[in-house]
Amino acid sequence: MVSGAVKGSGSLHPSGNVARVTTSPAIQAGETGPGPWLRARRLRIALLIGLVESLLVVWGGLGWFWVLALAAAAVALSIFVTRSPRLHGLREVSWILAASQLIAVLVPVLWVVAKAVAVVILVVMAALLLVMLLMDRR
Repeated sequence: MVSGAVKGSGSLHPSGNVARVTTSPAIQAGETGPGPWLRARRLRIALLIGLVESLLVVWGGLGWFWVLALAAAAVALSIFVTRSPRLHGLREVSWILAASQLIAVLVPVLWVVAKAVAVVILVVMAALLLVMLLMDRR
C-alpha cells in the first residue's frame, strides 16, 4: 500500500484543480513606468520593426552593411544595459532594438538562401527535362 493513501479512498493521487494556470507574464512588484508595458509588448514591437527593416533591405531601400553594423551596435548596447538593474525601461528598449535588428539581419539572409535553393531546383529540373528530350530522340 502507498503511504499516505487511505484504504478505500479510490485514488492514489490527491485531488486538485489546475484549470486556472495562467500564462501571462509576471510583473515584479515595485516596477513602474514604461518597463512593464514594454515587456508585455516587446516581441510584437520587435517583429514589426524587424519586418519593416527586412522589407527595406530586401527591396533595396536600405543597405545591408548599415543593417549589419546597426545590429552589432544594438546587441552591444543591449548587453551593456542589461547589466544595470535600475534601468527597466531602457533595458526593454534595448532588447526591442537588438531583437528587431537581428530579425532585420536574418530575414534577408533567409531570402537569399531561398532564392539560391529555387535556382538550384530550376537548374536540376531543366537538366532532367533535357535528359528526357535527348532520351526520346533514340
